[in-house]
Amino acid sequence: MTHKTSPPGQRVLAWTPIAVMAVIAVVDVMAGPMIGLLPLVSLGPAFAGLVGGWRRTAVIGVLALLLCVGLGLYNGLFVKPRGYTAMASVAGVTGVGIAAAVARSRREAELAGVRSIAEVAQRVLLRPVPLTAGPVQAAVSYTSAVAEARIGGDLYEVVASPHGVRVIVGDVQGKGLDAVETAAVVLGAFREAAHDEPDLLGLGRRVERSVSRELEGERFVTAILAEIRDDQEVVLLNYGHPPPMLVRRDGTADFPEPPSYALPLGLSAHGADGPEPFRVPFAPGEQLLLHTDGVTEARDRDGRFYPLGERTHLLKEPDAHRALEALREDLVQHTGGPPGDDAAMLLLRYHRHHDGTDAPPGA
Repeated sequence: MTHKTSPPGQRVLAWTPIAVMAVIAVVDVMAGPMIGLLPLVSLGPAFAGLVGGWRRTAVIGVLALLLCVGLGLYNGLFVKPRGYTAMASVAGVTGVGIAAAVARSRREAELAGVRSIAEVAQRVLLRPVPLTAGPVQAAVSYTSAVAEARIGGDLYEVVASPHGVRVIVGDVQGKGLDAVETAAVVLGAFREAAHDEPDLLGLGRRVERSVSRELEGERFVTAILAEIRDDQEVVLLNYGHPPPMLVRRDGTADFPEPPSYALPLGLSAHGADGPEPFRVPFAPGEQLLLHTDGVTEARDRDGRFYPLGERTHLLKEPDAHRALEALREDLVQHTGGPPGDDAAMLLLRYHRHHDGTDAPPGA
């Protein structure tokens, strides 16, 4: 059986009201009745209302009143209104502290409910990718730019369809709930069309039409779509997205770029030509890392970009999830904390030979 322990900072705050009242009592006894520290006893319940529940605040308030009575009798203050004024001050602060503790508890309960809903929304919007799909193994990492955030504007999905393994990684322009709503539109269209469209270009057009119907103004989504079959090639379709990193078996990295760049999803009304699919060799033992610009544009304190192409050695770990976690930790270390933008990474390992055996990365 395990027991939850409070963080040291919380334990210090919990004992602060007692410590404050003890210090006031000692100083008051040593200084005598002329200093007039008795009203400061109300600091105890005041602090308790900020850091504890209403029951604890009430207990601290009762202790403060008893301490106030004891010090008042010791200093002979109840022969004057001064002692009763101090008690009234302690009682008033205790009441306000209890009310503040009740209000804070309600807000914390509401926040916990919102976080729970956000976690469910994340599982629906960004579902766990399959460990194995067709000839590839998959692992995903999502690092939010905002502490406590659960979901944002970056998106990813892996679908094992009759036409091969279809993959998308995208980045919605903008932040907040609008970005989450747009990501849901893109993923919904992709998941449906991935099973129906016989080629990647048709899949991209289906997603483009869905996004164009939903987006307003100049909002857009950069995205890259990939299709992997058993022919040791990957077909890529790039909508203004950063090129993926292809890690060869010898550890060298390539960043395959499209023959010509196309506009992001949602900007088809501007009349530009759409992207053209292009093929890249992708053999057993090689790895493909699709990512958002929150990775390559992450800066350190000196303004230097994250050198993704120099970090291929971190992906030699046999376990794909551990390898990607090592890369994520290195990214966070580079920025000295959460990156300035959401950073999504999807790692695909081509692990199957023609005879059906697996090939480790870098083998």
